[in-house]
Amino acid sequence: MTHRVKTVAGSATIHEAAVTMTKSKIGSVVVVDGLKPIGILTEGDVSRAVAKGIDVRKTSAKNVMGKPLITTTADVRLEEAARLMASSGVKKLPVVEQGKIVGIVTQTDIVGSSFDLVTALKEMVRARYRPPDFQP
Repeated sequence: MTHRVKTVAGSATIHEAAVTMTKSKIGSVVVVDGLKPIGILTEGDVSRAVAKGIDVRKTSAKNVMGKPLITTTADVRLEEAARLMASSGVKKLPVVEQGKIVGIVTQTDIVGSSFDLVTALKEMVRARYRPPDFQP
């Protein structure tokens, strides 16, 4: 989970949200009403808005954000988060505690964690079958 989540107010324009994403080198921002997450705006949402001819300098993020917002809690296991993302068709899963956003899990996080696990398992197997006097 990434703990530093970029957010924009629902009243922020699509352009303002896109600038935030570009400066932060990220593909989405969580749209909030006060501290409460209400949606997510992705690069895809911005592209679709532009393609439809929507004025991104006048239209608010809340008008084009993905909704309903699918969220999880910090105590959910990675496997459960991955299943929820797959069944909901989302690539980013905000983590919410007591109505406030505390992090976000992305497909990249899940793939990275899986890769780390597979790598660790490979090393365990190699170590088990390596001769005691082996020196790399």
